[in-house]
Amino acid sequence: MALASTAKVILGSFSFCIFWVLAVFPAVPFLPIGRTAGSLLGAMLMVVFGVLSPDQAYAAIDLPILGLLFGTMVVSAFLEQADMFQYLGQLLAWKSRGGKDLLFRVCLISAFSSALFTNDTVCVVLTEFVLKIARRNNLPAQPFLLALASSANIGSSATPIGNPQNLVIAVRSGISFGAFLKGIVGAMLVGVLINAAILLGYFWKVLSVETKDIEAASVIPEELEIENGVISHRFSPATMSHQTSFTSQDLDVALSTTGVTSIGDVSLRSRHGTNETELEPSAAGAISSTGEPIVLVDGMTSRPSLRPNGSMQRVIDVEESVPEVKEVSGGRWKRIAWKVSVYLVTLGMLVALLMGLNLSWTAITAAMVLVVIDFKDAQQCLEKVSYSLLIFFCGMFITVDGFNRTGIPSAMWDLVEPYSQINTAGGVAILSLMVLVLSNIASNVPTVLLLGTRVATSAAKISPSEVTKAWLILAFVSTVAGNLSLLGSAANLIVCEQARRAQVSGYNLSFYSHLRFGVPSTLVVTTVGLLLVTIT
Repeated sequence: MALASTAKVILGSFSFCIFWVLAVFPAVPFLPIGRTAGSLLGAMLMVVFGVLSPDQAYAAIDLPILGLLFGTMVVSAFLEQADMFQYLGQLLAWKSRGGKDLLFRVCLISAFSSALFTNDTVCVVLTEFVLKIARRNNLPAQPFLLALASSANIGSSATPIGNPQNLVIAVRSGISFGAFLKGIVGAMLVGVLINAAILLGYFWKVLSVETKDIEAASVIPEELEIENGVISHRFSPATMSHQTSFTSQDLDVALSTTGVTSIGDVSLRSRHGTNETELEPSAAGAISSTGEPIVLVDGMTSRPSLRPNGSMQRVIDVEESVPEVKEVSGGRWKRIAWKVSVYLVTLGMLVALLMGLNLSWTAITAAMVLVVIDFKDAQQCLEKVSYSLLIFFCGMFITVDGFNRTGIPSAMWDLVEPYSQINTAGGVAILSLMVLVLSNIASNVPTVLLLGTRVATSAAKISPSEVTKAWLILAFVSTVAGNLSLLGSAANLIVCEQARRAQVSGYNLSFYSHLRFGVPSTLVVTTVGLLLVTIT
């Protein structure tokens, strides 16, 4: 493709540079508007400067990719509500045998879950779990945060739904879910093991110190609330929340802050007409030092009361809140049935994808089935969808298409194409090195958008059978490239920000601490993984 007119080349390059600066440095001092607004600004400039017409800009938006992103985000939101990620967090601590074992578990769990639920989602919901477990066992946070982010990136390379760049590659290449998985899963598994070995070797001494019993330090929610007869566990900042039936054990926990040591110290009264349910207590510790009612939440108070024998007891008044035993049991089984339904629908979606059904409509169908099964207003669930990410992709599609029309990417590719043929080891090495560098400079999704079609076209000139291999090489290398530096992947930044903002166990993962581990890990994993991808 020849270069466009000088005006289009200059204006298109300027628009792309604006997009790139704000995508890589969203809080740049001279224009701190963020990534999403930056992508829209780049898209708008492409149209205003005449690099693209309005119709061309709309046509550049890839709706199948947006549909796949939307569907997977809705499914992930329901999996959060169904406690899937809480169970993954608990699995980290179950019968663990020390720091090294825990680190290896973080690597495996983050890798496999990222292949199914996207790396960004896994990093959002597991970062705080990992921090809490490390803190409660007097272990340093750094190796576990690095393990979470790097393994999530490597694991996400195995499937089309593992990360955004794989979504782009799967949709544009037409490679089925099964073929994609078969082509990369071997390299992913070996890569995760190599990455774990490097982490263990790097942090062997600090993980060898004596720790507390890890299983006993299972993650406990920071906030415990009683509201309308229900215990709510809120996980912040991962925004995980679920509700379980109100039981006497739950009430024990809630009352521990009021001076009442157990449910045995209280009488429980439900103000539904004249019905009363009383638990015979011992009076010890039943009354607060002030003797005044203690309000737990709206509609629920604890107060002193006189027994018929003249002794004092603590009464919990619950207005319109404590259901009858049958209602509690029924609600519990209803929730279990709902959670099982969510897991079955998700499993069905994965099976459908493996069967080769349309990626985006399969994800959207699974999302809508879950909305219907939930049988209530879907606003709360839909609010968890990252619409800013969808808008960012829209702007990015337009901006990258405009930059492609300037002819600059094609001219640059023409220079390196003769040396980047994938039928030779040297060609694969040069292509991989270029993808590694561009993914850390321009980010991996724009790199895939810029190089994908060109790499596939070049491979088709060698042999039609080489086209799939070219796409898979691009998918694996652009994903693993995210481990090179802190800025190489959105998952890295999520872990860094989540760790820094954690209320109790905050930790600042620096650029240098990530880089000195990321460079050797990325180079070794990429080299070994490419050998497996190219011979598959």
